[in-house]
Amino acid sequence: MREITLRQVEVIRAVMMRGTISGAAEQLNVSAPGISRLVKHTEESLGIRLFERRAGRFIPSVEAGPVFAQISTVYKDVENLQIAIDSLEKGQDVRLAFASAPSVAQFIAARAMRNIRQRYPDLFIDLNILKIEETVDYLLLERGEFVIMSSLVENAGVENELLAQGQLVVIMPEDHPLAIRDTLSVHDLVGEPLIGVDPADPYGAKLIEPFLAQGLSPVHSIRGRFAQTVVSLVRHGLGVALIDAFSVAEVYMPGLVRRPLVEPSSISTYVAHKKGRALSGFAEYAIQQFRKELDLSAGGHFDPATPPRD
Repeated sequence: MREITLRQVEVIRAVMMRGTISGAAEQLNVSAPGISRLVKHTEESLGIRLFERRAGRFIPSVEAGPVFAQISTVYKDVENLQIAIDSLEKGQDVRLAFASAPSVAQFIAARAMRNIRQRYPDLFIDLNILKIEETVDYLLLERGEFVIMSSLVENAGVENELLAQGQLVVIMPEDHPLAIRDTLSVHDLVGEPLIGVDPADPYGAKLIEPFLAQGLSPVHSIRGRFAQTVVSLVRHGLGVALIDAFSVAEVYMPGLVRRPLVEPSSISTYVAHKKGRALSGFAEYAIQQFRKELDLSAGGHFDPATPPRD
């Protein structure tokens, strides 16, 4: 069986288009003798005269007409393949769907998506904000590829992976009397109007742990469902709160002061996806960017001892 390589197809097509060996060599950016040898070898191996030589020009032979027709088709298919690869590299006509807990979506998600957009400028991104109880259906029904959560997703059909660990911080209005302190204890907070999340919620349970570890039973003056709500309530002077550092990971947050907590604290962030589901390369890259941004935020890229101001 006589075979022809894609390189031979490329060379024959170049000679056909330019009409000369030198023109084909210029088009392919190779030496003319190499083109000449390959054309001769191809004709000998196929047992077909591909070109008529007339005054230094190469004219496709009549008998090789069907071969040239197929070569044009093959080359066009290769071009289409390259276009498809180039489009895929940019994310064209591709959709990446994932979800995040509100605490991560507040600032971290935007930074991760900025990085994703730089790598895949044409990728369509569908970001959903979910509560923990909504994640199982979201993943098992494959509405999205993964979810970033501050709690483990407890389901046999879901896999969890630790992404990052951060600390809890105290937030308060910038004119609050406690704002003059460099660090704060949960003991300093129990006499203040305390804003929090229901301890029955997995996220709320994490926020109350440092109080319980000190034998304290804090009483919330206001409760919010999400971290963004808590931050907004504090910013408007309605109280103080203990919250994860990821939720206030912006460099400038006018009206708000962040202070480290004296007592040991930790909050973990996980990525969850359907067990057995292969993630797309876009999803894997997105998860890498979330890990990177979470790690940067956990490393303290704002100075919590300095009140951010306009």
